[in-house]
Amino acid sequence: MLLRAIDRFFKHEAAGGILLMASAAAAMIVANSSLNGTYDGALSSYLSVTLNGEGLSKPLILWINDGLMAVFFFLIGLELKREILEGKLKNPSDVILPGMAAVGGMIVPALIFASFNWGQPSISGWAIPAATDIAFALGILALVGSRAPTSLKVFLLTLAILDDLGAIVIIALFYTADLKLDYLYLALLPLAGLIWLNMKGAHRIAPAILLGTIMWFFVLKSGVHATLAGVITAFCIPLKDKWGKSPLHALEHGLTPYVLYLIVPIFAFANAGVVLAGLTLDQLLAPLPLGIALGLIVGKQLGVFGITFVMVKTGLARMPSGANWLHIYGISCLAGIGFTMSLFIGGLSFSDPTLMNEVRLGVLSGSVLSAILGYTALSLAIKRQNAQAATPTVG
Repeated sequence: MLLRAIDRFFKHEAAGGILLMASAAAAMIVANSSLNGTYDGALSSYLSVTLNGEGLSKPLILWINDGLMAVFFFLIGLELKREILEGKLKNPSDVILPGMAAVGGMIVPALIFASFNWGQPSISGWAIPAATDIAFALGILALVGSRAPTSLKVFLLTLAILDDLGAIVIIALFYTADLKLDYLYLALLPLAGLIWLNMKGAHRIAPAILLGTIMWFFVLKSGVHATLAGVITAFCIPLKDKWGKSPLHALEHGLTPYVLYLIVPIFAFANAGVVLAGLTLDQLLAPLPLGIALGLIVGKQLGVFGITFVMVKTGLARMPSGANWLHIYGISCLAGIGFTMSLFIGGLSFSDPTLMNEVRLGVLSGSVLSAILGYTALSLAIKRQNAQAATPTVG
């Protein structure tokens, strides 16, 4: 009976989002309990993999953020390649509306954040509210149920995928430490092997994973953020091998549950521990958390909804099938759930524990309020649709 209930839970579309929320809640409970010292101590404890004194020695939190999240970005890369070659990003006409909405949903939140943090050291976190959490947002949409038009899921998924692509570009361009070119040159060797495996349509996945791991090590040592190695490796996994089978599909299908139900919750638990002790209204309204929260709540709504409204009204794009403006507003709110990606970019922006606590506060408050607003708007839109459908026409 219990096993059947667990199986039903993990088969539900909202399972990933619910598990993510539970992990964040657990992190907050632990961070504000007597276990806080153990929590911080465990995350700051060093794990070393060295040979003759050479190798990697990093605290556990960085193994999670640089290592496990490279697997997360690897999965995003697989999804992006599949969508570009045969999915929602294949036809340019299908990408125009969610693509422009994604651009607006990145620029406006960044501008709102910058308006609160201009001239301060915290301006380096300008990209934090620009991101959207796919799992969390789709989980909230799934809670609305099958009553929502299918086109809304496609619109949100395409928007979030393009948003992730934008976040990858931002990380590559703006969140790279001092470059060590010798390691970057060394990273070209496994990359050449990956490209060769992709060109020959290699069926076996293990050699690509091994080469990708070697490239991850060199990229990490070079100063470029190592999660980018995950994306590059994913793009070198063949969509079709020489026998017509798909290593990419097989790998994406096999990896998804581990990322969704293990890696992302571990990341959330390690990064969402907001310490509330001594929190005052002044701290809550400080430029950093306020800029993040308003960027997610207001910026995403203005950017996504505003661009969509202009594109549809000017005839440059068509409204998603079966959707109305309240549906679009609900999706714009869900785009303000930054959680995983926002916390990740926050970790790249700041190393100071006090500033990171402010980042967590802004991300969590902005994401939770966006989720509530999105769910409420979508539920109301569906109720209105059902009421209109039930009203008999006079004629």
